[in-house]
Amino acid sequence: MDDGALPEREADRQRRDRPRNGRPRTILAVTGLAAEARLAAGADIRVVTSGGDGTRLQAQLETAVRADISGIVSFGIAGGLAPGVRAGTPLVARGIVAANAEYFECHRGWSQRLAKALGDVPIVDMAGIDLPIADPSGKRALHVATRAVAADTESHIAARVAAAHRLPFAAFRVVADPAERQLPPAALVGVRRNGKLAVGRVVRSVLREPRQIPRLFRTALDARAAFDALFCGREMIAGGFGFLDLGELVLDMPCEDVLGGSLPV
Repeated sequence: MDDGALPEREADRQRRDRPRNGRPRTILAVTGLAAEARLAAGADIRVVTSGGDGTRLQAQLETAVRADISGIVSFGIAGGLAPGVRAGTPLVARGIVAANAEYFECHRGWSQRLAKALGDVPIVDMAGIDLPIADPSGKRALHVATRAVAADTESHIAARVAAAHRLPFAAFRVVADPAERQLPPAALVGVRRNGKLAVGRVVRSVLREPRQIPRLFRTALDARAAFDALFCGREMIAGGFGFLDLGELVLDMPCEDVLGGSLPV
């Protein structure tokens, strides 16, 4: 007799896959690039990609959180701000520093769980910026002003939405361009709204300014190192980005910043 009940095994699976508050563990992953989105994708992961358009990302996130979302994670590459941080360095955010002295604290337990799963990577402050910073002087100035170790153009928007909707937030980013590196013009125009590479724009930029080719090649090598590390990290946090039983996490795990000093949490 069919009374509409699920088979016992399926019902047990669904109960097992839900946290104690009864909500499904659907994680909203926020990326800037299509390549990052492909790495973030997985079961119970919904991905939103900005393509460098912060206004569009804000609208996408406000729509996405209307579904039953358990947490938001910012995932992808970032620009280095602190001196000596090499391309390919993985970082987990302690908090996101935005404009006008806004500060969004990440979920402490989730951040620590991520850092541990990634091999005890540093937990640091990151900066959210509306546009990439190309020159070393600008990166240095932002680091001095905020003490942030890295910056990206999505985390502050994602963190703001998470805070507004009282959702746990975390960020895992890998440094692509070190603080000492000058980004070439072609690297700043190479992304379409869908997050894919705008090859035509890159070619036109190179034709206008061929002298940037050596810097563009160096930037490509840095990006390769960053994506290799991002891929490895995603493999280490397969599934829901470490979002499991957050209430039971031990919150007194020691954390060290990227420069080796003690990092209060």
